[in-house]
Amino acid sequence: MTSPQDPGGNGPEECGRLDHLLEDDPADLYENAPMGYLSSLPDGRIVKVNRTFCDWIGRPAGEVLGLRFQDLLSMGGRVYYETHLIPLLRMQGAVREIALDLVRADGTPLACLANAVEIRDDDGTPLLLRATVFEATARRRYERELLAAQRTAEESELRSLTLQMVVSDLAAAVSVEDVASVIVERSSEALRARGAALILVDADPHDPEGVPALRRARSEGLPANLLPELRDAAGSQLAVELARGVRSIVRDDRLRRVQPGLSAAMAAAGLSELVVVPVTADGRRLGVLVLALGEGVDDLISLEPADGTARLTTADINLLWTIGRQAGQALERARLHEETARQAERASFLLEAARLLAEAADVTETVDRLAGLVVGRLADLCVVDLDTDGGLVRPAVRHGDPACAHLAEELRTHHLPRRSTAHPSVRALRTGGTQWIRTVDDDFLRSVAVDEAHLEVMRALDLAAVVAVPLTAEGRQLGVLTIAADARRGPFTGADVEVAEQLALQLGLVVARAQRFDLAVRTSHALQGNLLPPAPPALEGLAIAVRYLAATHGVDVGGDFYDVVELPGGQVGFAVGDVVGHDITAAATMGQLRSVYRALLADGPSPGAVVDRFQAGWPLLGLRRMATALFASLDPASGRLQIASAGHPPPVVLTGGRAGFLPVRPSRMLGAPPSAAAEWEGVLPPGGGLILFTDGLVESRSADIDEGFDLLLAAASSAGTTDPDALCDHLLAELTGTDRADDIALLVLTRL
Repeated sequence: MTSPQDPGGNGPEECGRLDHLLEDDPADLYENAPMGYLSSLPDGRIVKVNRTFCDWIGRPAGEVLGLRFQDLLSMGGRVYYETHLIPLLRMQGAVREIALDLVRADGTPLACLANAVEIRDDDGTPLLLRATVFEATARRRYERELLAAQRTAEESELRSLTLQMVVSDLAAAVSVEDVASVIVERSSEALRARGAALILVDADPHDPEGVPALRRARSEGLPANLLPELRDAAGSQLAVELARGVRSIVRDDRLRRVQPGLSAAMAAAGLSELVVVPVTADGRRLGVLVLALGEGVDDLISLEPADGTARLTTADINLLWTIGRQAGQALERARLHEETARQAERASFLLEAARLLAEAADVTETVDRLAGLVVGRLADLCVVDLDTDGGLVRPAVRHGDPACAHLAEELRTHHLPRRSTAHPSVRALRTGGTQWIRTVDDDFLRSVAVDEAHLEVMRALDLAAVVAVPLTAEGRQLGVLTIAADARRGPFTGADVEVAEQLALQLGLVVARAQRFDLAVRTSHALQGNLLPPAPPALEGLAIAVRYLAATHGVDVGGDFYDVVELPGGQVGFAVGDVVGHDITAAATMGQLRSVYRALLADGPSPGAVVDRFQAGWPLLGLRRMATALFASLDPASGRLQIASAGHPPPVVLTGGRAGFLPVRPSRMLGAPPSAAAEWEGVLPPGGGLILFTDGLVESRSADIDEGFDLLLAAASSAGTTDPDALCDHLLAELTGTDRADDIALLVLTRL
């Protein structure tokens, strides 16, 4: 058994040594305890201290005694001693585990935890302060590591939350402006940045070797001069130079020496660093995100190392890279969406322009309406110049801003300088190729101005870009379409130029067609004027009026004719006819018929004989068109009237306010197999009127011809007059409109 004197079962020798160690030696226990002991007076002066405390701070007991305890503390410890520890002792009489930093004799700090009790007399007056001090260096290190781990976890969670919010917001963004707002606002919040800006690269697809232009998509909290200074510091190639990775620009002595302008701009704004994040998608540089960090700001990503240089952790770089890539992908989606919308808008614009051009009736009016469409959808200014027989004319000058309409009108008076080699419109006319002026400056304006007034007008328009496209058709240069954008709209894109070229192609075809039509109209008018007979002669006992109205479609020439001839013996011969067709051939045939008719009247044949002779001689005339005709003769003195018809509508006789058709039986039309002509004979009473017409007067696309005949009789009866001129005007007003499908020949005579 183990005895009480030998609890561990050791031998007599071991028990003796243990008994010796267990003997109480208060002095040794105090001096060599594993913690520091000290006693001080209420004012802090140390009156008793153990060896352990003195060894810790590296001072002998004689040097420590008499010092105030607070004098052995660090500066922060002294403040805490006076403001917290002493007040707590006064209130509670004791404190537990107060963290303090002692200062060793060599000046190094010693982390400690202190417990203290205050000894008071019966009246409560402090007499003595007794304290124990525990060395806590390892504990402090553990606490710092624990706090650092906790902070890292919190930062990681915050990064994840930030990234989730960015991705969520970007998913809802449908435009470049939306993406820019999300990136700038979210990144500023995440980094607690003083400001942020998203700068996009606008590369020109037509100049892949050129330096890309930079465009500020969104900026918040940055001074106006900071980004230009940053761009200049990068040699005007910010996206190229800084998009190689996440970069940090620190405002230090080196920056002040190398880039004093940028350093001064950062200092004026109170910024310590600029963080530049590349915005990319599938390896393509789309822009950069610039974040401005202020001095003394507790940023999520710390970029304030002790040595004054920027140091980004792997987590920081990964977060920023991810944000940049997410922004790039969102920008690509937004640009695709916007481009799709623009393509649809361009297609709609071209369709609208095609519809407008397809309805072209008058070229000048059509070009002006087209220019109005252009300034509403494609450009701010549109000018159309046409090359005509009389030289260049400017039928259209339009500006989208009503406030600039007077400037556009002033441009109308300044025609293109045909000898100029600098004006893009003139170059487009000469070369037959599109001229695209991407940037307009004052030197350019001076080079193309006709005079000082012209220069001032162009300056007032504040032009930023100009595109001139030649109007070409059938290998001929017909004119030029010029569009311009002002500074508010910004430069044109390649797609805008393509739309302008397609529009010019359509307009060129319309102008060419209009020119051909105009030539045909003038030719037809000249032919028609030469083929129609002169005004009817003044005949005794008769009043005569004639009217000829060309159809509103086609080339304004057809085969309708009329004629009035004074015959020997006082007789009057007259005729109306209509050659089948509505073209130059019909007009030529009509001229031949009128000439043959006059030749047949040489021996004074009756109307029936005229029809028979035409029928018999038709093959000899070599005419390829058939025709209807009505021939008549009238003796003004007696009123004796003879009429024969070759398939032509009968004439209308108007007497006593009543109108009716004469019962003339028609034979076959001229050019058809011959048939014997039937001749009608009667008397036209004094005051009676006779109306001869072609079917264009009574035919309608929406009604039967019988209905037209009825309307003719009603109109004649309601005229209230037999005066030939008045009767012609009344009939045409009642029976015709602005849209006529066929020519109309009308002959009215009244026996006086």
